Amino acid sequence: MLRTTRDGLNHAVEARRLLRACRYGSLATLSKRLGGFPFATVVPFMVNHDASAVILVSRLAEHTKNIEADARTSLMVHDLGADVQAAARLTVAGMCRRMDASDRTEGRYLRLFPAASELLRLDFDFYRIEPVAIRYIAGFGSIHWLSPESFATDCAGLAAAEEEWLRLINDGNLIDLRACCRHVRSMDPVEVSAVALDCDGMDLRADGALIRIPFAEQVVHAASLHKALEELNR
Repeated sequence: MLRTTRDGLNHAVEARRLLRACRYGSLATLSKRLGGFPFATVVPFMVNHDASAVILVSRLAEHTKNIEADARTSLMVHDLGADVQAAARLTVAGMCRRMDASDRTEGRYLRLFPAASELLRLDFDFYRIEPVAIRYIAGFGSIHWLSPESFATDCAGLAAAEEEWLRLINDGNLIDLRACCRHVRSMDPVEVSAVALDCDGMDLRADGALIRIPFAEQVVHAASLHKALEELNR
């Protein structure tokens, strides 16, 4: 059984929230050119509703060639802080495979990374990292191996309703969204809109910057989202 953290979250939920809050990570693949030596690079990524990471990479990139030869990869992210070794960090080891991107996947990725629209016209493809094991370090002395089952979420209903809810949130709620920015980041943006929703929180774009707004509790069904948004407003 997973123990509860001081914030009332178990370590798997805490780790998943860290992954969702990050935009870039270090991707390690097994080098085809170098006979299996680890090869690390930095990539932007988005996190699917099921908590798997999705990357958009060029077919000409070295890490893409490595993935096609051997799908075993690791993605590492960390919380920003003055002391990297004291900050929370997470490594997701998994199988990285090319995916047939739906319009929903492309739309969600472009809301988070608008500049990627030019890449989709080139030789870039979406790849999904299916977790095999998760290593979460919450800080000194707090080290945990997590199972993919504890880390993943089943939010198919919320995924299907995401775009509709984004339209509802962005329709006449500028004051509330700006209040969220002030509360979480102490900033008062001129322009702000919700660009993504998942069971753990909401992503806002405020004056061009992405801001992560966590929910107090996990939202599994779209029907529960209204309550979570009301709590955010309060």
